[in-house]
Amino acid sequence: MKEGYRFETLAVHAGESPCRVTGALDTPIYQSTTFVSADADEMAAVYGGEKPGYMYTRYGNPTVHALEEKLAALECGEATQAFSSGMAAISSAILGYVRAGDHVVAARSLYGAAYDFLNKQLPSLGVSTTFVQSTRVEEFEKAIQPNSKLIYFETPSNPILEILDIAALAQLARAHGIPSMMDNTFASPALQQPLKMGVTVVVHSATKYLCGHGDAMAGAVIGPRDYIRHLNQEIIRDFGGCLSPFNAWLILRGIRTLHLRVPAQCSNARKIAEFLANHPRVERVNYPGLPSHPGHDVAKKQMKDFGAMMSFEVKGGYEGGKKVMDRVKIFARAASLGDTRSLIVHAASTSHRAVPREQRLAIGITDGLVRLSAGIEAAEDLIQDLEQALA
Repeated sequence: MKEGYRFETLAVHAGESPCRVTGALDTPIYQSTTFVSADADEMAAVYGGEKPGYMYTRYGNPTVHALEEKLAALECGEATQAFSSGMAAISSAILGYVRAGDHVVAARSLYGAAYDFLNKQLPSLGVSTTFVQSTRVEEFEKAIQPNSKLIYFETPSNPILEILDIAALAQLARAHGIPSMMDNTFASPALQQPLKMGVTVVVHSATKYLCGHGDAMAGAVIGPRDYIRHLNQEIIRDFGGCLSPFNAWLILRGIRTLHLRVPAQCSNARKIAEFLANHPRVERVNYPGLPSHPGHDVAKKQMKDFGAMMSFEVKGGYEGGKKVMDRVKIFARAASLGDTRSLIVHAASTSHRAVPREQRLAIGITDGLVRLSAGIEAAEDLIQDLEQALA
């Protein structure tokens, strides 16, 4: 699609065009595992990447390709590789850069499965990781070693909403000649575009805001064309985490309303955060839109809005957090995020249940921490629901 179109137009049109055969306006679901070639020479050329085309859906699919083109446009990247889940994208993206003997510098405040991959799986492959317990860029620089091959982080972070300076970390990586990789799931390209700030690669759990409706799982990696080609020709073909055409179609559908959903969700989140910040039974609210948040000024600089995710500490500790979960009526007790419906989760009894308490507390996940994903319902109803749950 032509450059210069605004985000809203790209969300609707990028990567998609009417079917040349039937005229169908919506992108068809090419629910086929295999694609026929005219002859042996054409098949060899497609397989070798010398000619555009498709031969096997693990290698590429027209519906999936439409999604990849749309995401590249929205994130202002050269190319995209879609995956079957967010973790398939994250793990594959990291493996695209590191080998045995290499080292990764990563923020400590990360999505739990991403932390486990870096902390548990990579060491078995001979790759070490230093986790930085700070948002300060100088702490990341101190952790860089001669064999460091990647800086990995997310912002806002899951679930304590830490804010890291995207441009500063990207600049640090460039100064040391290593790539930077950022998980943009919490914000989505509707709120921030890390590649424009100098980040090398962006990863997504497309299951969340990009899909927006809780009905399709996917992941995506957006970055330099040569790197994405490497992921396609080496990583995804060998590890097999390809996206199904039907899920790609569902996420294409979801993205068309991304620019409408996210502002509504941000508006709800801001009102909820202000309510919680003044509630006598809430000790602390982690939401970058509050001026009291330590990352407020950085978030204001690099985000179009402050997002629809937050977490808060309920008085009463572990049992207090569980009681709020048990009493809500509109919020769905569910572990995901970015849905049109508001979701709630108590981290200590669910996502971080297996983490030793001392370790959990050290990373800011306290006993009464509750995470909210604001949906598109009426803010007044959501606030009333939390008010009765806290009463």
